[in-house]
Amino acid sequence: MASSSYSNSPCAACKFLRRKCMPDCIFAPYFPPEEPQKFANVHKIFGASNVSKLLNEVQPHQREDAVNSMAYEAEARIKDPIYGCVGSISMLQRQVIRLQKELDATNEDLMQYTCNEIIPSNTHQDNGRRIMGNNNEGVGVGEGSSLGSGFYYPSPWNSDLGYHRGGDNNM
Repeated sequence: MASSSYSNSPCAACKFLRRKCMPDCIFAPYFPPEEPQKFANVHKIFGASNVSKLLNEVQPHQREDAVNSMAYEAEARIKDPIYGCVGSISMLQRQVIRLQKELDATNEDLMQYTCNEIIPSNTHQDNGRRIMGNNNEGVGVGEGSSLGSGFYYPSPWNSDLGYHRGGDNNM
């Protein structure tokens, strides 16, 4: 719960309403003098009388949550007078759906990649060395580079390390 000094200055609500802040003020614990805009927003949307009634009807341990909820709704309503916080919720729901689709697509790509690594589509034997590859990558002995098309040739500059996949990206 926020604290307010009763003797020094009135709470934000009493200051806004231009009245004396009493020690038993219902607003004081939730609208400290350091946050005048919080009460101004809540007052503009809900009205001081309605806020006071609501705080009196709510259990004391739930009042801070009720004030925080009203403050959030009031701020959202001021920013977006038509939709208020429902507009923010809708935007976040659309973002969650978009991100879920992106995650599903990424997981699908990951599964395809993982399956291609586990079960290669073709295996070649050359000079006693096993060379594995599929449509997407070439793997020579001691290599993990992804290169072009599906034919293999020995590297003229370093034939000791194995074979390289030929095609568009000759490395």
